[in-house]
Amino acid sequence: MRLQSFLAELRDRGVHLYAEGDRLRCTAPPGVLTPQLRDRLQHHKGEILELLRSGEALARQQRAIVPLERRGTRTPVFAVAGHNGDVFCYRALAQQLGDDQPFFGLEPPGLDGRSKPLTRVEDLAAYFADQMRAFQPSGPYIVAGFCAGGTVAFELGRQLLQGGANVRFVALFGSPDPTWYRLPSQLGWRLRQQLTRVGAHARALWSPPRELGRYVAERMRQRKERRDAARAAALDPVLVRRAAVERATIAAIRGYRPAPFAGRLGLFLPSEEWLPSATSLWASLARCTDEFVGPPGCDNDTMLREPYAADFAALFRRCYAQQAEPCAGRSPGAIGGPLLATSAIH
Repeated sequence: MRLQSFLAELRDRGVHLYAEGDRLRCTAPPGVLTPQLRDRLQHHKGEILELLRSGEALARQQRAIVPLERRGTRTPVFAVAGHNGDVFCYRALAQQLGDDQPFFGLEPPGLDGRSKPLTRVEDLAAYFADQMRAFQPSGPYIVAGFCAGGTVAFELGRQLLQGGANVRFVALFGSPDPTWYRLPSQLGWRLRQQLTRVGAHARALWSPPRELGRYVAERMRQRKERRDAARAAALDPVLVRRAAVERATIAAIRGYRPAPFAGRLGLFLPSEEWLPSATSLWASLARCTDEFVGPPGCDNDTMLREPYAADFAALFRRCYAQQAEPCAGRSPGAIGGPLLATSAIH
């Protein structure tokens, strides 16, 4: 508080402060810098320099980079959000990783109301890569992606490696490969959902009248909630922009054809059932792959939320420790595929 009062006093007197290396420089109107004021500046020099440097770092921060945890000495994580660009999907995970793990979300264009969403995965990855290099030129980096953002994170890791950056590994959290977003896979998924609903309706029709009444009432309540949410989304400019980013991101992923990745990949899966469907393409493209399976009960929607965020933070630390070990896998695309190492929490 004393420092803030002192800085306010300096502003009122027309004193302008700036840092020049380890020196504190200032400009002021004639007669303002009295010996007493110089002594006070010298007394607060360290605090003022620290404040000025943090302000400069904030000014240099690129608009795509959202700090979820600034502190820490470990290799920083730069994480691509899911399909709607909400980087705060990582908030619980970043908290569970602790204050020694720097963690930054990567927010796509189109959410600020001034820019338009990008419609190619390669362009999104290049956008993030440029901002990461400006923010931390020398690396090293850990790149992460959640759900649809995993495809962008994969390409981001490729581009950074090709540019000579040190990418420790790419972590994909519940990220289906691009083929899952294409029309045949989506039609199959929707058909399975419809069959599940039909089965539930059929079972309800054969239930006692009281249970059937409760089932119908619950279905009507859910339908009303969806209608109300859709109306609210149509009126909220933030949600409108998120919906536009979602459409652009899904379209970009459908058109993306991933190439081999000469780095290390960590696949974080919500359940064992994900193993065959979500990892085959990713594993075939990476130099080596480590698979980590979450605890029973979580799914793709809840894996980064509490209480499961703590489990995936533990798996992430395990992956972080393993990245220092040599990778004995084959080259991407080679016969026999990459090395697969699997861990799980049960």
